[in-house]
Amino acid sequence: MASPGHPTPLSDQVEELLSHTGPLPIVAAGNPVLRRVAEPFDGQLAPALLARFVAALRDTMHAAPGVGLAAPQVGVPLRLAVVEDPAPVPDEVREARGRVPQPFRVLVNPSYEPMGSARAAFFEGCLSVPGWQAVVARPVDVRLRCLDEHGRPVDELFTGWPARIVQHETDHLNGMLYVDRAELRSLSSNQAMAERWTQPTPEEAAAELGFDWGEAG
Repeated sequence: MASPGHPTPLSDQVEELLSHTGPLPIVAAGNPVLRRVAEPFDGQLAPALLARFVAALRDTMHAAPGVGLAAPQVGVPLRLAVVEDPAPVPDEVREARGRVPQPFRVLVNPSYEPMGSARAAFFEGCLSVPGWQAVVARPVDVRLRCLDEHGRPVDELFTGWPARIVQHETDHLNGMLYVDRAELRSLSSNQAMAERWTQPTPEEAAAELGFDWGEAG
């Protein structure tokens, strides 16, 4: 047990999480860990523990299901996230949103920067804000810099929906939720999304709910 005034080491925190079977519990908005800037990874987890934690994050992401999960979403304030998207969507959605399959990858200490001025606005959700979605305008193209789980540098361009996933997960590590960037008049329950807003773009939702959308580009 950590002494008063001394937080539990991250390695002990992760070991405790991994001592339970099944997917890791996902913390919801309102938990302060989601609003703190996460600690850069600098060997706090030994390689074997890091590998186990990454595997647990992946299993939890799949079980949710989601296309990305950041360590703070399971209560661990560390700059680490996993992403993976099989993109099982109709062709018209794929074309409108630029959603293409993404392999599993681990982002360690990620940062991104927009490449160009083009932005796209689409509905977005979050495993830590269950039951709701809202329209978020984000850069279409970003440059991601990070390390992978083996410490190898990554410097890669992402576009379309993969760029959105990278931005969303990196924002988590900076204490931001997608609702901080969202058009709040677009906020819709999952039920409303299923019943009303299944179109490839939020154009109809913008007209009906009264918010600015604008076309991608």
